[in-house]
Amino acid sequence: MADAPQSLIAFDDFLKLDLRVATITQAEEHPAADKLLVLQVDLGDQQRQIIAGIKGYYEPAALVGKQIVVVANLPPRKMRGLESQGMLLAACTDDRQTLALLTLDRPIPAGTRVS
Repeated sequence: MADAPQSLIAFDDFLKLDLRVATITQAEEHPAADKLLVLQVDLGDQQRQIIAGIKGYYEPAALVGKQIVVVANLPPRKMRGLESQGMLLAACTDDRQTLALLTLDRPIPAGTRVS
């Protein structure tokens, strides 16, 4: 059974999130972590690296070309020695057996704002 929704936030708090479409241009295993993949993504006007705990759910080669949704306005964060410059959005079952990336149902330019 899924967790109950989190407490309510103000609409202005939601507007602080900069959700963008990103196209994965490269994906590889993190050299120093069992569950992390290193993704290079195109955000239209810039390229970024995102470190994501999705190893075991996706083969790196299968991710290249996928369009995903990312939180683009998080500060960079070191993850096992590599810098992550954003966070991808995904859904995961409570038992962690299934994970699905938030993807688009048709192509759209990288960097497009999600609202």
